[in-house]
Amino acid sequence: MTVTIRDIAKKAGVSPSTVSRVINGKSVISNETRNKIFAVMEELDFHPNSLARNLANGSSRALALVINAEDKKSFSNQYFTHSVFGIEQIAQTNGYNLIITHNQSKGMTPIEQLIYEKKADGIILPPSLITISLLKKLLNQKFPFVVLGEPPFMRNEINWVDINNAQGSESAVNHLLEKGYRSIVFVGENQQQIFTKNRIAGFRDALEKQGIEPRQDFIIESDGTQEAAYRIATAFLQKTDPPDAFLCSDNTIAFGILKAVKSLGRAIPQEIGIVTFDNYPLAQYTEPSLTSIDVDTYLLGEHAAFVLLKTIENETNIQHILVGTKLFQRESTDRKL
Repeated sequence: MTVTIRDIAKKAGVSPSTVSRVINGKSVISNETRNKIFAVMEELDFHPNSLARNLANGSSRALALVINAEDKKSFSNQYFTHSVFGIEQIAQTNGYNLIITHNQSKGMTPIEQLIYEKKADGIILPPSLITISLLKKLLNQKFPFVVLGEPPFMRNEINWVDINNAQGSESAVNHLLEKGYRSIVFVGENQQQIFTKNRIAGFRDALEKQGIEPRQDFIIESDGTQEAAYRIATAFLQKTDPPDAFLCSDNTIAFGILKAVKSLGRAIPQEIGIVTFDNYPLAQYTEPSLTSIDVDTYLLGEHAAFVLLKTIENETNIQHILVGTKLFQRESTDRKL
């Protein structure tokens, strides 16, 4: 025989509406009454129908993370995985499930389905999917969302969280200057990406603050492969006025530059210093080990989920959060002055 709320209420000596309020957490009930109801529920092996309860409350108890399936590199690495773990942790702790979907579909897009069919209470989006049309839909529907990364536009009007990329570059340049390096090359990927633009801005600012004019020809765009980085470093080090340090946007680029420096017989760190963004997975295991800027993408995911939950609960204003970076000094810049 199926146990009902009325059965729980009768045995606990309370009204069915009180049992309902305890299950839904919709009003303040004394601990004594709440504990009595929970004890009866356990005794009678009663399990609330969460789907029916969520439908009644107008809530799916789900958060959605939408990825750009065309941007495979950004969503097939350990940093994205760490962000997902952070989102999942906050979601589960607060009684939400996490849905991960992508933007490829025919007809109504997954994002539109999430908005109009109420399959999630809020969504987390990458900047690469942000369009004016999408933002209008989200804002018109008053649908909670947060962007995982600084958005390309309307940055003051919407919620977003990102790594403080400018600060990361500044700390890297300051570290290199403190170690006596003066001619620094920045090697990054697509310079149209906002995070790359911010890293370049931090790179420039740090040099200018020390009275060093940034050289445009020392800000290089790479395709992100070891082979390209190897060629870039080789070309620079064979110039008549070669640099004495490289700031790399990730481990793969740094590894290619490291190989080029070694192949040309240049000493690290005495002649050439190398700093890389991303502390994991290669930085500490290379020979020599690489000084790195650590980006905490797990914390980034936690912040994104937390801001989204607060938005769902109407408990926050528009938020912009930058997660700080940390420099780990290793052998590649451990130069004795």
